[in-house]
Amino acid sequence: QLQLMESGGGLVQPGGSLILSCTSSGFTLEYYAVGWFRQAPGKEREGVASVDMTGGYVKYADSVKGRFIIFKDHTNTVTLRMNNLEPEDTGTYYCAAGRGIASGLEGGLYEYWGQGIQVTVSS
Repeated sequence: QLQLMESGGGLVQPGGSLILSCTSSGFTLEYYAVGWFRQAPGKEREGVASVDMTGGYVKYADSVKGRFIIFKDHTNTVTLRMNNLEPEDTGTYYCAAGRGIASGLEGGLYEYWGQGIQVTVSS
């Protein structure tokens, strides 16, 4: 009933760009902070980017800072624009939502999680 859905993943060449979107069903994200996380084979899940409920406060992992942009629009859809992608960005990407929390890159902050989508950066 309460679901998060990721879209926009796929295969892209190094240096290319992708836009991931996170939307909700059964509830609105108006009062939720949203984070993007990723996990590559053999690595721990890591926080990538996050935005608070207002869309005004964002955080980025050092590894993506300057390349990725997170944005929460007026419909409360959250997008992650990924530019200058590197092979190290390959992984399964998840969006997560937490009601009434601040923007943060810690997975424990978030209550609802999407199923994840694959992003592959390869030539």
